[in-house]
Amino acid sequence: MFAVDERIEPRIRIAGFQSTLGSGSTESEETMPKSNSSPIPARADVKTFPLAAPNRGRVNLVGMTRPTMRKALVAKGTPEAKAKMRVAQIWQWIYQKGAREFQCMTNLAKEYRNFLQENFSIAVPEITRRLVSSDGTRKYLLRITDGNEIETVYIPDVDRGTLCISSQVGCTLNCSFCYTGTQPLVRNLAPAEIVGQILVARDDLDEWPEPGRHPKNETRLVSNIVLMGMGEPLYNFDNVRDAVLIAMDNEGISFSKRRITLSTSGVAPMLARVGEEIGCRLAISLHATTDNVRDKLVPINRKWNIEALMKAIREYPELSNSDRVTFEYVMIKGVNDSLDDAHRLVRMIRGIPSKVNLIPFNEWPGAPYERSDPEQIRKFAHVVFRAGYASPVRTPRGEDIMAACGQLKSDSVKLRRSLRTAREDRQALANSMRPN
Repeated sequence: MFAVDERIEPRIRIAGFQSTLGSGSTESEETMPKSNSSPIPARADVKTFPLAAPNRGRVNLVGMTRPTMRKALVAKGTPEAKAKMRVAQIWQWIYQKGAREFQCMTNLAKEYRNFLQENFSIAVPEITRRLVSSDGTRKYLLRITDGNEIETVYIPDVDRGTLCISSQVGCTLNCSFCYTGTQPLVRNLAPAEIVGQILVARDDLDEWPEPGRHPKNETRLVSNIVLMGMGEPLYNFDNVRDAVLIAMDNEGISFSKRRITLSTSGVAPMLARVGEEIGCRLAISLHATTDNVRDKLVPINRKWNIEALMKAIREYPELSNSDRVTFEYVMIKGVNDSLDDAHRLVRMIRGIPSKVNLIPFNEWPGAPYERSDPEQIRKFAHVVFRAGYASPVRTPRGEDIMAACGQLKSDSVKLRRSLRTAREDRQALANSMRPN
């Protein structure tokens, strides 16, 4: 729950649901079902959660690579000869079985479990708000250890479930169509905070295997990961790489590299490292077919223009028809949605194994742009499709739960500011009533 002055309990209404912010946990009018087989509620659901107790100096094992975890265990007293085995056991409990307490690790001696409990923690970001759309999309506002907040979104579909995760608190790119671009960059996320978003979503979806049963297969609820949330992943490359490699580890969460997509706004010199050190699929936030327009929509284009970006994409390791690059193209009325743009786009990507995701602009309060008309999007998609490229039009999801990236965090900041102002006004009123 939000950290507010417990002496006041203002009531707020979000998406048709009323909750009280105060000293206790609150429930929405419609509580999410626990079972995976239960139906998704037919209207937006909002829930707040109490904050967890601090770890009191214990070292968090989440987000550590295997070598780093081994060093940490040895440094606290685990015998060198047993360290590799202990890492393997703990790794499977955290990433394969979803353990959040050492005491449940039943293949470890009780004495060693107590040792782990005294020195280490299994800490993931905390859900402070969860919104569930009428279409099943879930949006999480997560609080990390320093009190900052990030967003994670789960999007269910017929044959997959995609989790969109963040890599930074805020963003430095200032893309003019992106709501996160209105928020300043605070810092990079650590591997624990990146991979922790996956663990939190699986916790919330109740997706860990039951004791004594094998992990669920790739048809599970969270089947795909996209790094398309808050931040530019390639400006936090080392931490993103470590987190993604943990997610792909066969003895853990075990995502195939083909089910993980890293989206970048165009940090051209880093693309080769993505292919060599991660090997996941690549998505490019293109959004324009001329440097003049892209300079305004995606200002990083002024540093690495379209020509430099396309050169780096053509050199991306293992690019093939089975491992295509995805070009993300937001459709903005009167800005980049003309048929001339469509023909330029086709010429630009010629020869690159790729597909083009056309994304109707997700309008947010105060946005300087409008969504392209459906008929214009259809015509644009037809030009791209006739040239031999898949051109799916992304269906807007979660529009009833502040779907634009960054909106939920911004709403949280505004709420805290209003609470602080109310508290200050109340104090000022009390002071004015005191006798001189």
